[in-house]
Amino acid sequence: MSEAPGSDRRTPEEQAAWERRRRRAEVFGDALPETTTDEREPDPRDRRDGDTWLKEQVPPHHGG
Repeated sequence: MSEAPGSDRRTPEEQAAWERRRRRAEVFGDALPETTTDEREPDPRDRRDGDTWLKEQVPPHHGG
């Protein structure tokens, strides 16, 4: 990994906090999505009825 931008101007505490954030982001990635569900268009897959979903789950060798 590269050095933190401006790392020579940070206090040791700020540098340590930045390193912790960097490692956490490396492990977990972005915890929150860019948009919330009320900002997005509804997913048409969410509007399927139970029978449609069930029929889609039948494996091909069972006559799906």
